[in-house]
Amino acid sequence: MVSGLFTTPVRGVRTLPSSPGLVAGMERHQVAVYVGALAAGGLVGWTAPGAGPGLEHAINPVLAALLYVTFLQVPASELVRSLGAGRFLAATLVVNFLVVPLVVAAMFAFLPDDQAVRLGVLLVLLAPCVDYVIVFSGLAGGSSRRLLAATPLLLLAQMVLLPGYLFLFMGQDLADVVAAGPFVEAFVVLIVIPLALAWLTQAWAARRPAGQKTADAMGTAMVPLMAATLFTVVASQVPKLGDADSLTDVARVVPFYVLFLVVMAFAGLGVARAFRLDVPAGRAVVFTGATRNSLVVLPLALALPDGLAVAAVVVVTQTLVEVIGMVIYVRAVPRLLPLQG
Repeated sequence: MVSGLFTTPVRGVRTLPSSPGLVAGMERHQVAVYVGALAAGGLVGWTAPGAGPGLEHAINPVLAALLYVTFLQVPASELVRSLGAGRFLAATLVVNFLVVPLVVAAMFAFLPDDQAVRLGVLLVLLAPCVDYVIVFSGLAGGSSRRLLAATPLLLLAQMVLLPGYLFLFMGQDLADVVAAGPFVEAFVVLIVIPLALAWLTQAWAARRPAGQKTADAMGTAMVPLMAATLFTVVASQVPKLGDADSLTDVARVVPFYVLFLVVMAFAGLGVARAFRLDVPAGRAVVFTGATRNSLVVLPLALALPDGLAVAAVVVVTQTLVEVIGMVIYVRAVPRLLPLQG
């Protein structure tokens, strides 16, 4: 039913015609690659649980590499110009940092009472995605280029605002279980360093042929790195579902993730119309409001005390639900926000 989706090129995201055959094939079928990586990670995590701890240590390095390649696709000069796209940026910030918290607040009272489960849900739903949202938005005809340019701003805003939102929802209980260190470390390792390296690479590429060749080679690594990240995350977390209580806790949050996707489709559409955005920009706003940053907030969940370990699995579960939801979104959003005329 969705086979045609897997061969649709991503609009607005650079793909290199000189890419090796394997990489080019992965780019053409990237959604299928991501689903396959999730399935393979689940299989490895279930059949070889002993590999989980080692794979968990690989999450931050592979994620930092992925974000470096993501940032490399956004020229620093274009990022500055993107700040002039006031309505799009304003709509993006409103849908992610005003509308989403209100939707989460409406669901919060109905979440399971378990503190770790609630914290995991809050961590993942309050943080907007900055990686594969670009792919899925492009597949649906959304403005991936604008989302790429907004990525650093979205990352910075969520790292600044997330602690405050968590405190609003959890109050004093938050201070008892969450330290500031992991937030600072995640910001430096996953945002500051990759962004600085990407801009240094761009400067090198502008001045030296060797730099341009390096930047082009790095540009072919987006899909393999995303697949590696999804595989690593799932394979490292599935072993934590070994007991029945953990499975029950995770199963109880799945309906909330599904409900979130349904509500945010219409909420994002409303924001896009309120800001009078064109169709590609409007579709991008719908996608950024619905997709969440599970990969970047996962290190924060992994840094929680052992008694709250299930929070990390709750975060990963959102990724599994979301990828399926994005396959549906790619078909549904163009119908919700069709091209005019």
